[in-house]
Amino acid sequence: MTEEQTSGRRKGRTSSRGDFERLPPGTPNPVDIHVGSRVRLRRTLLGLSQEKLGEAVGLTFQQIQKYERGANRIGASRLFEFSKILDVPVSFFFDDMPERLKSHEGHLGWGLADQPQSALEPDPLTRRETLELVRAYYRISDPQVRKRLFELAKSLGSTAESSQ
Repeated sequence: MTEEQTSGRRKGRTSSRGDFERLPPGTPNPVDIHVGSRVRLRRTLLGLSQEKLGEAVGLTFQQIQKYERGANRIGASRLFEFSKILDVPVSFFFDDMPERLKSHEGHLGWGLADQPQSALEPDPLTRRETLELVRAYYRISDPQVRKRLFELAKSLGSTAESSQ
């Protein structure tokens, strides 16, 4: 094998096994971003602060922030630990992953944009307001009151949609 051939492999070129090139340094992997957002979603739904979750796993709240943003990848053992603390199966962190991330085609497009990309709209389910609303809703102990509130919210939402 020539020096040119071996150096091409070291630089992350596509191999015969179908590997894909790495993202540029400092670019979070979309899967890590998704897994981190699911950690944040579950932590917030349980009413845990980043500090409390960090204490439970022996990390600082800054490290939890990095995991939740996808800036740092969560290892398998840490993900398992999070699943136990947050009382969800490990698969929870991969639920609702966009199809484009699950497919091989999605891997090929990571970080390969010719033009600037517009920012993605944040998922409304991960907004603090949404999470607080859900927690407050489930604190209503009377199922009939909860159902009436649900119906009220649905009717207000459909009224707002029809007036636009």
